[in-house]
Amino acid sequence: MSLTESEFSEEGAAGLQEPPDPNVIEIDPTSRYIRYKEVIGKGAFKTVYKAFDEINGLEVAWSQVQIDEVLQSPGGLERLYSEVRLLKTLKHDNIVKFYNSWIDEKHRNLNLITELFTSGSLRQYSQKHKKVDMKAIKGWARQILMGINYLHSHNPPVMHRDLKCDNIFINGHRGEVKIGDLGLATLLKQTNAKSVIGTPEFMAPELYDEHYNELADIYSFGMCMLELVTSEYPYRECRNSAQIYKKVSSGIKPAALARVKDPEVKLFIEKCLVPAPQRSSAKELLMDHFLQLPLTTLVYNSVDSVNDTSSSPCVEIRRLNEGDRFFLKGEENDENSVSLVLRISDQSGRARNIHFIFYLDSDSAISVSSEMVEQLELSEQSVKFIAELIDLLLITLIPNWKPCVAIDHLVSCTGKLTHPSQRKESELAKHRVNSEDFSENVAEDVDCDLPKVNSQCSLASEMGASPDYRCKLPCLESNGIMKSFNYPTSASCSCEHEDEFKIELEMIEQQYQDAIKELSKRRYQAIAETSRRLSQKYASIK
Repeated sequence: MSLTESEFSEEGAAGLQEPPDPNVIEIDPTSRYIRYKEVIGKGAFKTVYKAFDEINGLEVAWSQVQIDEVLQSPGGLERLYSEVRLLKTLKHDNIVKFYNSWIDEKHRNLNLITELFTSGSLRQYSQKHKKVDMKAIKGWARQILMGINYLHSHNPPVMHRDLKCDNIFINGHRGEVKIGDLGLATLLKQTNAKSVIGTPEFMAPELYDEHYNELADIYSFGMCMLELVTSEYPYRECRNSAQIYKKVSSGIKPAALARVKDPEVKLFIEKCLVPAPQRSSAKELLMDHFLQLPLTTLVYNSVDSVNDTSSSPCVEIRRLNEGDRFFLKGEENDENSVSLVLRISDQSGRARNIHFIFYLDSDSAISVSSEMVEQLELSEQSVKFIAELIDLLLITLIPNWKPCVAIDHLVSCTGKLTHPSQRKESELAKHRVNSEDFSENVAEDVDCDLPKVNSQCSLASEMGASPDYRCKLPCLESNGIMKSFNYPTSASCSCEHEDEFKIELEMIEQQYQDAIKELSKRRYQAIAETSRRLSQKYASIK
């Protein structure tokens, strides 16, 4: 139903059916949505009520925005229609779903029907749950940035202009985060032309002089991160908006930033708060080392015989998701299909397996993933996660495969993945070089002597394993992507124990990498402390 058709007058409103339930306050012009008394959110210009979609049987959010002045301004109504029509076109996993809208000229308000979030805004949720691990915050950050990247990738870019934790919503039982209140800043600015619309604590400096672009949203995202990490509103030390404006325009950061102890977290937030010309885009921030997933492993199963070119190459992808371990194995069935096996192991040790054939000419990662999620009764969020696994496996296994989902954040910084059959001849030589280079790089990074690893002296060989039989295990690169190394495993190890053995080695390798990261972190802190101390010393001498 179009916005014009949805618009109703006093006469149209009078002809509507009377609400049958005392808790029902209003019915929309199509008689599809009913509004309840219950208020679930309130702002200066907007009130949000719980409502119900009688056709789909879903609870929804019904927002009413006061637009008294915009109805009186020349061309205001048409600009309002244009903005709302834009909102209807936005469809993304991390953008709040927009269902319907209409203008009530009698009460001079704009009505918006959107999806309802069980846990409210991200600010409410984070205030309720004070102790949240950085892993969860990184997950929220990735989702917010994916939503921002989607908006900014439009031509021209779609800007939010009032991004803050109050306008980001979450379903706590699934960890699903979405950006809401899109376009509201623009609508309210038309209504209140004499005032700056936005939240001062989250507004980029350039917003005040109105010479800005979409990177103003990145500044606001940085302030959202600061609030999530410190559990306090930015510029809490200021008594009013004028003081905030003075600090922001002078380049003075919120006092809360100094209370962020983790140097990695602080550096990531600071990247968002630099002047606009130096600010990273949402796409660039998604690729930042800080947000990379802790475990994404590519295992090229040419282990039966490195020199055997007759066997069909097999690829395995391993990835963690909310504590569950996903294993996806793939092998070319014929020139038109790939045989895939997905195994999901949860934290309690329970495992589920599903085998299926992927037809290259008719299937897509999303379609197959959707079927798997339905069969295994997984959450809807798993559709995209598993689709990424499938596409990552296929671009590794099938030359020139074109993924249907974004997997840039899972591919190493070289951006190159070669076909497994092309790896076999140089597999062992690459291992020797990679192992030695890695040890040298780590030793240089942490400024200490570390033993070099060679092809005949590795973790498994120290355990007494035969060097003749090799499996690939990961090593964490600087960009957070796992890089595979060849480690010997025992030739006597049976196939049924092979996966368990690999997992144990991965855990040992991960502990090693964590220790290296901790050493590097301590070095960074020591250098920063020395720099601060010497700066104070020289300042006192002057």
